[in-house]
Amino acid sequence: MNTNTSSLASLIWSVADLLRGDFKQSQYGRIILPFTVLRRLECVQAPTKNKVLEVAETSQSMPEQAREKILLNAARQSFYNTSQLDLSKLGETHILDNLDAYVRAFSSDAREIFEYFSFETSMAKLADADLLYKVVQKFANFDLSPDSVDNYHMGLVFEDLIRRFAESSNETAGEHFTPRDIVRLTTSLVFSADDEALTKPGMVRSIYDPTAGTGGFLSCGMEYLYELNEHARLATFGQELNPESYAICKADMLIKGQDISNIKLGNTLSNDQLQGKHFDYCLSNPPFGVDWKKVEKVVRDENQQQGFDGRFGPGLPRVSDGSLLFLLHLISKMQPPTSESPGSRIGIILNGSPLFTGGAGSGESEIRRYILEQDLLDTIVALPTDMFYNTGIATYIWVLSNHKPDERKGKVLLINASDLHSPMSKSLGSKRKYLSDEVLTKIVQLYSRYDIGELEGSGIAKILKNSDFCYRRITVERPLKLAFYPHQEERLAALQADKAWAKLDDDLKGSIITALLNFQESKLLSRASFKKELTSRLPGIKLQAPVFKLICKHIGEHDENAEICKTKGQPEPNPDLRDNENVPLTEDIGEYFNREVLPYVPDAWIDVAKCDEKDGQIGIVGYEISFTRHFYNYHCPRSLEAIDADLDAVSREIMTLLREVHS
Repeated sequence: MNTNTSSLASLIWSVADLLRGDFKQSQYGRIILPFTVLRRLECVQAPTKNKVLEVAETSQSMPEQAREKILLNAARQSFYNTSQLDLSKLGETHILDNLDAYVRAFSSDAREIFEYFSFETSMAKLADADLLYKVVQKFANFDLSPDSVDNYHMGLVFEDLIRRFAESSNETAGEHFTPRDIVRLTTSLVFSADDEALTKPGMVRSIYDPTAGTGGFLSCGMEYLYELNEHARLATFGQELNPESYAICKADMLIKGQDISNIKLGNTLSNDQLQGKHFDYCLSNPPFGVDWKKVEKVVRDENQQQGFDGRFGPGLPRVSDGSLLFLLHLISKMQPPTSESPGSRIGIILNGSPLFTGGAGSGESEIRRYILEQDLLDTIVALPTDMFYNTGIATYIWVLSNHKPDERKGKVLLINASDLHSPMSKSLGSKRKYLSDEVLTKIVQLYSRYDIGELEGSGIAKILKNSDFCYRRITVERPLKLAFYPHQEERLAALQADKAWAKLDDDLKGSIITALLNFQESKLLSRASFKKELTSRLPGIKLQAPVFKLICKHIGEHDENAEICKTKGQPEPNPDLRDNENVPLTEDIGEYFNREVLPYVPDAWIDVAKCDEKDGQIGIVGYEISFTRHFYNYHCPRSLEAIDADLDAVSREIMTLLREVHS
């Protein structure tokens, strides 16, 4: 932002001086933002205002839709106002009624902005505080005409006001406002690969944010493109759940000259209001770790009924975190690469959970599998902690593309920027760190240049194959070896206390207990021998399998010295000793098993019946992305001598302090 726009933003925000004392600091934006929109709109319409009034007078008997269309044509804008009033003509005695009538005279899309700002309530509060006339006069004297401030720079002013509003209410800002440094980095990563194409004359592209918030990503995308090519056009689309954020976003787009009918209000996951549309660039900062219970039925129905024809075909994450649902939604919005369109790119900010939560075969793993096997994942950047207003957790920028250049195909670039932060001079909520311009440039250059030598020498970047994130989860079984203790009182008591035992016939129960007590040996190391002797002591009684299983449950226990239990000549696995091993996809399962398992448990074997549903091979395929593993640096622990020396020094210091206390 240049000095002029910054000065204008400061001038407008100075209205807060009037509000101080009567309003909380977190309420300033709810007054300043809609008044700024109001003043800008009347300045923009000023050249055609008389024409609009003439048409309004002669078209009163027309149907509403037809009348609105000709009024928009008369205004030559995406809005109009049919009132004779403006901020300078509201008077002082009936100012509340006049201002209300003035706002109601706007076209429906513009009027909706003020409704979702709850502007009527703010006007009433200002009137009660005897401040409405003073605030109106302040804004009436701001020159926000297009001749003085074009759409681009007015957009910068409005963004500055949004930022000030977010920072003044930082306890809730993070829900709807993404910090500017994060927005700029994500946008640059998504757009930088297309810099050359975006400089061509007459370029038209589209950008979409399904969690638009106050419109930060949409605005930053417009600014990025404007700096490259001020004659290019970026059509903005978005959807937002929170009414106030929706109003701010819509106002921002209106000020920038965008078609505000493309900004929608509602839940993106349960009610996609831009269904069937695809976009060149998709950017989003969905809520971190928020459950999707409220929309669970709609999402599951789409998954089950539409499969891959819908948005959620690859799978569903656990209900406690819907982050990956937003990612799947964005993937469904990608333009397929054609001769007319190069395809799409996505930038989304996620917490750490989508990287590794969920084992092989889980919904999260299957979503990662789809993304990597479709070769959509381009880059992930690990950000520092304490970067957001309402959380200090670790976060990551995912960049996806369905038109990777040849040198990037089948690969993923990981950039670990977790230590590249600078301290904030003043914390804003949980935000204590920021990314400097130098760091932003460094990260974007590492990404866009894709120079192997530079990446390897940076110490913070690695290029990995898609297959490096894949593994097969094999099930390792060990044989069941049971020893039996038919005489032990506590085992017999546990058997008789079992609910399943209570359902047996009393005569059968008595016969079994008597038989167990009459065993000659106190310990048997063979299940076959135990069953043979028990059966022999129950003449005329056929021992059913469930009953024998119940007896084994309480009378037997695992013993490495016991005989292996077998069924149809095959060793029976012990479920309590069952384990899983994650075998890297690049390794042979047999070789891995012989090297990593058999030396420690020689009697183990692989359950070859556990196969992947998709490729039919042994082991369930899983995908996870572990920054810790790929960027781990081993640090040799301190020597015992050094630790002892430190302890001795601390002990001497404590003794010195104690002597001073007692002296």
